[in-house]
Amino acid sequence: MSRSAHVVVDLGFGDAGKGAITDHLCRAHRAHTVVRFNGGAQAGHNVVTADGRHHTFAQFGAGTFAGARTWLSSHMVVHPTALLAEARWLERAGVSDPLATVTVSASARVITPFHQAATRLRERASGHGSCGVGVGAVMRDESEGRRVLRAGELSDVGALRDTLHAMQGEVRSSLGALLDGDPDERAVLCEPAVVDAWIDALEPWRARVSVADDGALGDVLARDGAVVFEGAQGVLLDEWYGTHPHTTWSTCTFENALALLASHHYAGTVRRLGVLRTYATRHGAGPLPTEDRALTDALSEPHNPHGPWQGSFRAGWSDRVLLRYALAACGGVDDLALTHLDRVRAGWRVCERYEVSRDDGAWFTDDGAAARFERARDLDRQARFTAALTRATPLYEGVSGGVTDYVRGVERALEAPVAVRAWGPTEAERSGR
Repeated sequence: MSRSAHVVVDLGFGDAGKGAITDHLCRAHRAHTVVRFNGGAQAGHNVVTADGRHHTFAQFGAGTFAGARTWLSSHMVVHPTALLAEARWLERAGVSDPLATVTVSASARVITPFHQAATRLRERASGHGSCGVGVGAVMRDESEGRRVLRAGELSDVGALRDTLHAMQGEVRSSLGALLDGDPDERAVLCEPAVVDAWIDALEPWRARVSVADDGALGDVLARDGAVVFEGAQGVLLDEWYGTHPHTTWSTCTFENALALLASHHYAGTVRRLGVLRTYATRHGAGPLPTEDRALTDALSEPHNPHGPWQGSFRAGWSDRVLLRYALAACGGVDDLALTHLDRVRAGWRVCERYEVSRDDGAWFTDDGAAARFERARDLDRQARFTAALTRATPLYEGVSGGVTDYVRGVERALEAPVAVRAWGPTEAERSGR
């Protein structure tokens, strides 16, 4: 047998169908492992099986129904109690002993109740957009020099208790006046009993979850067969290249996955797969240049409801200007996976270019068909780019012909082959390799 790695990223603002595509790749290539390489427990990757089972994968790999194991890498921000809750849901969905199928890197960062409370307090004050899970608070604490917990520390209860009491105080101090924003969140950050309650809740984690040094991933990658690297969020939400400040604290390009493969001297084939819908979507705040309220109202989203922290789910016409930008941020793709083909109908439109003012022209090519990309980690620049997006006027073209013509148009516009096609959520509604 040979070895192959299939790396999946979302070329939009998330919700393009990474879960369904990961499930498809695991089945098509009989993958033995799914590696999560960015983000954390805020992922919502939906998979619907042929027999009607549905699960929204948050931390378990979306290849679980297909029989693949899960590896949560050092780039993940893990939520232990949420993982235990997800395991219970998977058991109800027919997965036997799901905790036995997951391995967590000992160096993966860990979300505590304090980080969840901090995230929610900050979101109430800023409105920038959040899932309210706590990923951003963990990454913020690390960037500002505060103590961050690692998965390898959860087994030593005595040391963990001392660490958590200290972290509770640090997070509380970092919030200042925001601490008065909600009495329930304040209680999480002030009550010492929260520490003991959380440690007690982690008992099944300590008993059942495998935690391994990063080097053990090399043994997984050395096995014959396929492995799927499942990305989270979307390139347009990337911490450095997304529409700042409405972004995530995570690298959403191929970068982390490729770094993991290189660090373990992976000798198999590597395939970079970009996932996109037939229309643009965004959950919550931030620019969506092609947004169309009528389209949002016309397209049902049973797996993407309004979220108390994320806000409403919004839809717009396919935006090839931003898709070209995402491809540049990723360094290109080998193949595309195109989802929601069942939505294409008469009157379907795509945005091929923007009309922009002279002042904003520097952000785009002269014909407005692409945004100029710079590989510089400059958030001030990204904020100015985001502002220019809000002022751009999309110029549309109608789609002639049926789905086949639409797919060909995507391939021409993005200069990459569509290797996987999905008309609906189940495996029977997908095709390709």
